[in-house]
Amino acid sequence: MKKMKEVIGIMKDKASQSKAAILSKRKTLSLLRATTHDSFAPPAHKHLTTLLSSGDGSRATASTAVELLMDRLQTTHNSAVALKCLIAVHHIIKHGAFILRDQLSVYPYTGGRNYLNLSNFRDKTSSVSWELSSWVRWYAQHIEHLLCASRILGYFLGETISHEESVSSLVTSDLLREIDSLVAMMEGIGKRPNSPIMEQQNKVVVEIMDLVEDDGVVVVNEVLVRVKEFGERERLGCLGFGEVVELVCVLKRLEMCRERMVMVMEEKKFWNLVRELKEKVGKMKVYREEGKVYRTVGKDRGTESVRF
Repeated sequence: MKKMKEVIGIMKDKASQSKAAILSKRKTLSLLRATTHDSFAPPAHKHLTTLLSSGDGSRATASTAVELLMDRLQTTHNSAVALKCLIAVHHIIKHGAFILRDQLSVYPYTGGRNYLNLSNFRDKTSSVSWELSSWVRWYAQHIEHLLCASRILGYFLGETISHEESVSSLVTSDLLREIDSLVAMMEGIGKRPNSPIMEQQNKVVVEIMDLVEDDGVVVVNEVLVRVKEFGERERLGCLGFGEVVELVCVLKRLEMCRERMVMVMEEKKFWNLVRELKEKVGKMKVYREEGKVYRTVGKDRGTESVRF
């Protein structure tokens, strides 16, 4: 039965590719070749490159390429095809031209939780496809977090341009919103499926883990910039009651990510800075009284009051 379903999958791939070739649909053909039913072979680099080249043309060409990719992702019931579509989406985010990423960021014109609508994905074809289904759900959620965080930050994560100066100019509410979205990404990365055999033997899963681990390093660096900013004396001195509560909650969530974020670079330095910031905030005594906020920072500073 399993062999028969594999043969049917191969036949579907060949039939679709033959049709696209006859109709001279080069973009469609490259997409089909990049997202085959083979559960163990990741998309070939040359097919992904052809797909990414859609961003070198007009906005209409880029829009069509993204629409074809998303339609294939939304209509398939095959876990291997879904994972390869998600890998293609991931490559667009990381390596695509701006025009291609821009089309992806607005499709289907609304974002947010379950943006890709794959939280209930199940492929019951075989034991392998069933196990891969959990990777589809987790990976789709990671892509959603990645797109959501990029919208909030105002740029796609992984860009080589330094944004440290812009972070220092943010108002505290925006800074809290950014670090909250980044911590959500870290939490999502830590919830990856527990299937060691897949992580070692399935090349599709191995490629996904490599891509996500790269994202993990980028996210940690982005969080690090914001942790340093919150640690500045001037920034801490201006925090209101609600902002202190929100920051403490974010830092607690951040510390809970530590055990599973094994790919973090400069791990000791990062977590030391998180701990130091938490200790600084812990020394602040902030309380409300008749519409005012009274704040004491540390032991050696006086008490100041501001309108809440």
